[in-house]
Amino acid sequence: MRAALALLARGVPMQRIRRTVDGVRRRMPELDRPLLRLRVLGDGSEAVVVAHEGVLLEAGGQLVLDFRLSTEESVAALPGSVPEAETALACFERGCAADSEPRRFGEAIAAYRRALELDPDFADAHCNLGTVFYNQGRHAESRDCFKRSLALAPDHLESHFNLGNVLEEEDRNEGALKHYKEATRIDPLFADARLNLALLYEKLGLRRTARVHWRRYLQLEPRGPWADVARKHLGEPPAA
Repeated sequence: MRAALALLARGVPMQRIRRTVDGVRRRMPELDRPLLRLRVLGDGSEAVVVAHEGVLLEAGGQLVLDFRLSTEESVAALPGSVPEAETALACFERGCAADSEPRRFGEAIAAYRRALELDPDFADAHCNLGTVFYNQGRHAESRDCFKRSLALAPDHLESHFNLGNVLEEEDRNEGALKHYKEATRIDPLFADARLNLALLYEKLGLRRTARVHWRRYLQLEPRGPWADVARKHLGEPPAA
């Protein structure tokens, strides 16, 4: 799944990824792990092909002749597709394995930074690096990471939500509202963004608007401590 996320971060539609991989698997069942061999032709066409033994294959298994392959600019390798000992995706996965433990934050930061050296356009790596910085209390650095992630992937859900958190802690409430709203637009079922909107509107004294988000939060998360808080703000009895 992470490999697919890395491909999507480059702007390649998931339908096109699946079609290419499934087609090559049908035509060449002996080909091992075609997802890791995916490449995008660098001509603006977003054509997805599989690189195998020096040639390119389309979804239907057809050979693609591209005489520009002699130059590095003609084909842009996606994270995880370069047959090297160290790839951006491998570094990203090392970071993911370490970023939930405070004692391993340094390891996670080093892994994400290496991923970004190999692929500066890796939006997920920017976001995850920002999250580690945030958890260390390094808010300025985390804010910059989330902004870089959004510059690369404007609909990056986690980056909008996390940037909203940073801005709210800095009392930049209008900016926080903007990013929480974007998170709910991207994923209307994202309960945490609804919760943060309700809390922030309460803090700003806009209780009528806050009630809208409390109700929506309850629809998404009818049980739990924050659901009880929502009912209290709405004047409803606790859940039975």
